[in-house]
Amino acid sequence: MGDGLGIGALRPWLRLLARRRRRLWVGAGLLGLTLLAAIGLLALSGWFITASALTGMAIRAGLDVHVPGGGIRAFAVTRTVARYLERLYNHDTVLRLLADLRGSLFAVLSRLDGATLAKQRSSDWLTRLTADIDTLDGLYLRLLAPPLVALALIGSLTAFLALWLPTLAGLVGAGLVLAWLWLSFGQAWLGMAASRAQVEHRQRLRSLSVEHLQGLAELEAHDCTARHRHRLLACERRLHAAQRRLARCTALGSALVGLVVGLAMLATLWLAAAAWQHDAVSGAVMVMLPLAVLAIGEALALLPNAFTSLGTTRTAAERLNALEAAERRAPSGRSRPLADGPLELSLEGVGLRYPGAWHMALDAVSLSLKGGSRLVLTGTSGAGKSTIAALLTRQLLPDTGDIRLNDIPLAEIDEGSLRERVALLGQRIDLFEGSLADNLRIADPAATDERLWQALDWATLADWAEALSAGLATPVGEGGHALSGGQARRLALARLWLRDPGLVILDEPFAGLDRATLASLVPRLDGWLRGRTALFLVHQLDDDSVAPPGVTHRAHLVEGELTDFARYCAIGQDDGKATTMPNEVRNG
Repeated sequence: MGDGLGIGALRPWLRLLARRRRRLWVGAGLLGLTLLAAIGLLALSGWFITASALTGMAIRAGLDVHVPGGGIRAFAVTRTVARYLERLYNHDTVLRLLADLRGSLFAVLSRLDGATLAKQRSSDWLTRLTADIDTLDGLYLRLLAPPLVALALIGSLTAFLALWLPTLAGLVGAGLVLAWLWLSFGQAWLGMAASRAQVEHRQRLRSLSVEHLQGLAELEAHDCTARHRHRLLACERRLHAAQRRLARCTALGSALVGLVVGLAMLATLWLAAAAWQHDAVSGAVMVMLPLAVLAIGEALALLPNAFTSLGTTRTAAERLNALEAAERRAPSGRSRPLADGPLELSLEGVGLRYPGAWHMALDAVSLSLKGGSRLVLTGTSGAGKSTIAALLTRQLLPDTGDIRLNDIPLAEIDEGSLRERVALLGQRIDLFEGSLADNLRIADPAATDERLWQALDWATLADWAEALSAGLATPVGEGGHALSGGQARRLALARLWLRDPGLVILDEPFAGLDRATLASLVPRLDGWLRGRTALFLVHQLDDDSVAPPGVTHRAHLVEGELTDFARYCAIGQDDGKATTMPNEVRNG
């Protein structure tokens, strides 16, 4: 039955939770103590009130009121304190688990290639990282601890009833176990379709809402706003329908809790009264036993809502498992490090076609570059320049051909070594909401403030940063919106300067920079690139453009094909003699 409910999808995440098994057991123990105190409080209070009433003058009859009175107070205080500690401790545990889950997922996302990432919208990836992980936070707090504690309490209650009436204990225990099975597995089966539909419709509605807001201008321009709004409303109606079905299933489970506990209490009262008539139990015990059964309802009441929504947790787990499966499909054996110094680069017959594309993004591209050389690769938008950058940083995997750094196949290079020795400045600058210092220390977490100022000075940003009231603590805004395009690009260059790569890939490095800034920055970039291999990706080289410094080779891409690869005519060979080598067509 568990496999039918898709419990197997939860196993990887259960193993992740097991890393904190000690905290989980402590949290479950606090939950059990809270519910046990509630049962003890109600049962002992019923016994004490009944015993006092039956004896009339309790003190004169010899009834010790201090011991049960103290017990009632102890149960009441224990219930209050244990509930507070349980909520505090378990929610702290859940936050720690969320950090583990998000850290694990982010590590998986960071290792996925660009082709896999391109299969989903950005909003879908955000859903994985937020909504799906938030759904899994109930895995322990709602789906693990409550049913285990409820089952343990059913066993304890059965043993307690067996002290006086073994037959009654067997009947009540069997009935409560059957109810437990339905309230967990039965409710999960009943609400599976509705809860899974709710997740799908909610994700679809979220994506449509984001697309509607981001593309509102285009929708208005093409008079499609009303049609897109109808799609939103239709998706919202489907979501509400799924939520209503789920609510009905949950209400059925809650009603069954009340019905089963009520019937069990009545049966206990009936049999206990019969035993009292035969002097098998006292009148106080006769009242105490059904009240103890009634109190078990607090433990069972936690199950319907959690298990009716099991499909939500299962769907989230399946989508996250698919990410890990995609990661496992990537080449294994990435354990070879890259040596210090400039990296040699070699592409041989490399080809790549994006999923669903009609044409090859790259077609049998071959080139080689010795360590310390600098290649400028030109081509129009869509020619394949950024694709080569993505391949060299292993954001994409080639369909055909071989890529090597220092004669090591790219697929075999250690992940950490690759990220440390290969640096990419793309056209899109990724800045995070935080301070200047936070964004710089992404490159070097141990960098001192002095070194950060050196990086800013190298990128011609020091004067600007010093004029800011907060200096290095100045926030850059979400996505770096507080900075201009040129400032953001120079900040990214400063971040690059803090690293020590052997291969530097610069995609349109001078975009958005004025000539006065370039006149100061280009010589500094030239000095920093000495002793490193560099790849410049630019649209074209003409009289109006700023030429990349120290270029030794050039190549040109046309629709994914390398039309020429030659030594740059303005640069001499190692012996200092200026030469011009003929173009070398190397397309297969």
